[in-house]
Amino acid sequence: MCGFTFSLNIISAETKIFSDIVRKIRITGSEGEMGILPGHAPLLALLKSGMVCVSQKNDDKMLYIYISGGILEVQPDIVTVLADTAIRGEELDEKRAVELKCVMEEKIRNSHGNIDFIKVSIELSRAIAQLRVIELMKNNIIR
Repeated sequence: MCGFTFSLNIISAETKIFSDIVRKIRITGSEGEMGILPGHAPLLALLKSGMVCVSQKNDDKMLYIYISGGILEVQPDIVTVLADTAIRGEELDEKRAVELKCVMEEKIRNSHGNIDFIKVSIELSRAIAQLRVIELMKNNIIR
């Protein structure tokens, strides 16, 4: 393997969603977004709902994957993402994510203390993260 690439595996509870050689990734950690380049120091980090943006080895086009949380492990030549749920950007349902976001926002506005605020907040953050991945994919940009 060349010193300008590394192996990336993204595995969800259901299946291995991605396995290939890549140039870099951008991922949503529990403390914010982070970039991983070849030669990154070993790292173990918690992930929150967000994106994995993958720059593949021979392609300038970015691959976007939504994850609902999980664990990131970085070793010298291999990076592994163990995600609760992982969905390729092109498989996300924008209409469903918008509807879920609206429903969760309405529940928060009209709660009167009789909702499970943590569950509603998690669902809202997942919907927002999915919409962000969809928007990034449409614009093929990385921030």
